[in-house]
Amino acid sequence: MLSESSSFLKGVMLGSIFCALITMLGHIRIGYGNRMYHHEHHHLQAPNKEDILKISEDERMELSKSFRVYCIILVKPKDVSLWAAVKETWTKHCDKAEFFSSENVKVFESLNMETNDMWLMMRKAYKYAFDKYRDQYNWFFLARPSTFAIIENLKYFLLKKDPSQPFYLGHTIKSGDLEYVSVEGGIVLSIESMKRLNSLLGVPEKCPEQGGMIWKISEDKQLAVCLKYAGVFAENAEDSEGKDVFNTKSVGLFIKEAMTNHPNLVVEGCCSDMAVTFNGLTPNQMHVMMYGVYRLRAFGHSFNDALAFLPPNGSDND
Repeated sequence: MLSESSSFLKGVMLGSIFCALITMLGHIRIGYGNRMYHHEHHHLQAPNKEDILKISEDERMELSKSFRVYCIILVKPKDVSLWAAVKETWTKHCDKAEFFSSENVKVFESLNMETNDMWLMMRKAYKYAFDKYRDQYNWFFLARPSTFAIIENLKYFLLKKDPSQPFYLGHTIKSGDLEYVSVEGGIVLSIESMKRLNSLLGVPEKCPEQGGMIWKISEDKQLAVCLKYAGVFAENAEDSEGKDVFNTKSVGLFIKEAMTNHPNLVVEGCCSDMAVTFNGLTPNQMHVMMYGVYRLRAFGHSFNDALAFLPPNGSDND
């Protein structure tokens, strides 16, 4: 009996050591490689509004035309109601928006990625976008159908960012040694980052299709792993007050939290005035957001922004 107990304890200890080793190897695979880059995470802020006022009228007009954002929305058949809401609301403000689905869906036009794996869908969507549009768009925004985005605020945030530099922006999260941009709040890549990512998609040692690990990790973490090998690192996007502009929760949830934590400053304590995204919305909430952002105006309050981003030719945005 004693011998059996001893064998059992040895088995437990060996199993624990094995699991610990596998976990360590997994972290090493994500965090480091033969050619990794050292990088201190930092926060990127929107431009100062006073600086925009110093730009000449001609320069403003040129800027309003030069910022071109291509929107990628990853969808599955179960998302059909959200899909419809996104198509009818904020994506009209992208310079071009396309839906990438896991399978062929007759109800809406989409590009069939022929896989249910979100990482494979993301890889294929990025490759398609780069191969087809690398000479037409300088910024690429990827989102889920539960996300609402204010594209004009995204363009304003990117105003002083050079797309020929490797930008990878959004709401950053730290997981062990890996910092990544959460897909829940949307992911922004510059054309330079797209170029570097595309060069690694065919290199399984650095950007594997299945992650190369025993435990599957999410698609946004997989993306960060690939980009890290290319010297592209996650940056948290904030306004001038340090508030996040890419949000992984809905406005309603933020207000609820503000009412509990800052009851005297609900509006001020809720969210950034220049928010780019909110996530976790229902189709009905998408339309409410659309009304609040683009339709509702308080009489007597004038919002004279120094710069206007013109809609793309042929757009039916409102």
